[in-house]
Amino acid sequence: MAKQYPSISDKLSSFIAVQKIFFVATAARQGSVNISPKGMDSLRVINDKRVVWLNVTGSGNETSAQLQQANRMTLMFCSFSGDPMILRLYGKAEEITPSNKHWDELYSLFNPLPGCRQIFDMEIELAQTSCGMSVPFFDYIDERSQLNDWADKKGKEGIKQYWQDKNQFSLDGYPTNILKKTDTNKQ
Repeated sequence: MAKQYPSISDKLSSFIAVQKIFFVATAARQGSVNISPKGMDSLRVINDKRVVWLNVTGSGNETSAQLQQANRMTLMFCSFSGDPMILRLYGKAEEITPSNKHWDELYSLFNPLPGCRQIFDMEIELAQTSCGMSVPFFDYIDERSQLNDWADKKGKEGIKQYWQDKNQFSLDGYPTNILKKTDTNKQ
């Protein structure tokens, strides 16, 4: 049932464009595997071998820390309506922070979100589809506003303090280097 592709076809790109949620998986060489749900219209297909997704401040920063240990990432999309399908994208990713010279160009692809801390730029090595027949139907109602409200209330300095207090290390103690990488001087 599974089919593998070396890149993202137009059909797969169209499938990605209508998904309201996707999942990001990373793992360091040792320790915990991280899987995070993402939404907020935060992913763009750049071409058949590249996607970028905008990451906002959260309770941890596992993806960043784990990519620094082992550069591998999987994105998963599931059809919760219409025809069943699961799509996984496998590849390597580069973390782009506001201090990076490519930030402005990539950030302009998204609607601004408060509390943004990274864009992950993923090079696709393999795309795989599978049936998805066991995935239940769900109805999309709307995006949640709580994270944006929280980030707006914190403000830029409050977000930076949150990074200092909560986003410095992964669950396994790997450094995220978030404060070094978000210096306002472009790299």
